[in-house]
Amino acid sequence: MAKKKSESSDDDGSPMLDDDQVEKKLRASARMVVRTCMQMRSYENTLIITDPHTSQVGQAIYEQASLVSERVLLLMMPPAHQHGDEPPGAVAELMRKQQIVIAPTRFSLTHTRATRIARNDGARIATLPGITLGIFTEGGMTADFSRLKEEITKVGSRLKRRRQVKVTSESGTDLEFEVEHRRWKLEDNGICNRPSQVTNLPAGKIFTMPKEGTMNGKLVIDGSWDSTLLEEPLVFHVEDGLVNEVEGGKMAEKIKEVYELAARQLKPKEQELVWTVAEFGFGMNPKANLIGNVLEDEKVKGTCYFAIGDNSTLGGSARTKIHVTGVMREPTVHLDEMVLLQAGEVAD
Repeated sequence: MAKKKSESSDDDGSPMLDDDQVEKKLRASARMVVRTCMQMRSYENTLIITDPHTSQVGQAIYEQASLVSERVLLLMMPPAHQHGDEPPGAVAELMRKQQIVIAPTRFSLTHTRATRIARNDGARIATLPGITLGIFTEGGMTADFSRLKEEITKVGSRLKRRRQVKVTSESGTDLEFEVEHRRWKLEDNGICNRPSQVTNLPAGKIFTMPKEGTMNGKLVIDGSWDSTLLEEPLVFHVEDGLVNEVEGGKMAEKIKEVYELAARQLKPKEQELVWTVAEFGFGMNPKANLIGNVLEDEKVKGTCYFAIGDNSTLGGSARTKIHVTGVMREPTVHLDEMVLLQAGEVAD
């Protein structure tokens, strides 16, 4: 009798495997999260937050964490509506009391007040927004995270004392802005073993907050937007750090509607802040693939990404409760006179 094929891998392009293969890969990835990425100790209080969309991954991580410690909680919360939504108050309060928080959820908890407070209280946090069974067991999650950390540290050393960024691409991007060189984030490398660290999994990016009010030019997103592979590029016109026009067919109209809805939840004087270009980063994970899931897309080596909306977790003033990412293919990135990326290739 043929083995039953798994039907739980989602439509993410991963090959269909039989149940035994899926379970083996699931256990291996969960074990790596617990032992390699978080380097969990037996005495640490650990909270695993999941929701109905990601419960299989959450359960697998819980089972592996329980082999290390008896101080592990698995909590299922209602699904959020968008990235950056705050978790329920009871969940936020539990987060503050942990040494480790692991959050495989449909929408990201990274850019939330709850994560910021828990981090300030010493928790180290791994978020897995939009994780699917396929992403958890293939692609970026199969990287050698110890080696990836070394690569990110090496590239990070080249970013010091450089302030002016210029991004161009064959698809039409021509954008300039400033950064504060001390604000580059090198922690998203898959190793999260010190208090107050935060990482995504799968990991593998370097990122920062563009200095507010300095970005000007045209940004063409031609890879993916908010976990959707793009058939038509999106064009964002940016002036003084804020998007003032979006072009690109039906997707552009949908984006305008989403951001206008988010703006109406703010005070009138703050509404334009939803259009803040909040984050800039570039992928470093050689195993990651552009698949139409932001969790993996923004880690693809040779791409860069921009996020629009809330930048408060990076030290900015835009508290907007929306934070959406778009990924560019084959960018060229200059930092001052240094070439960082050349048509999608990381320069030596």
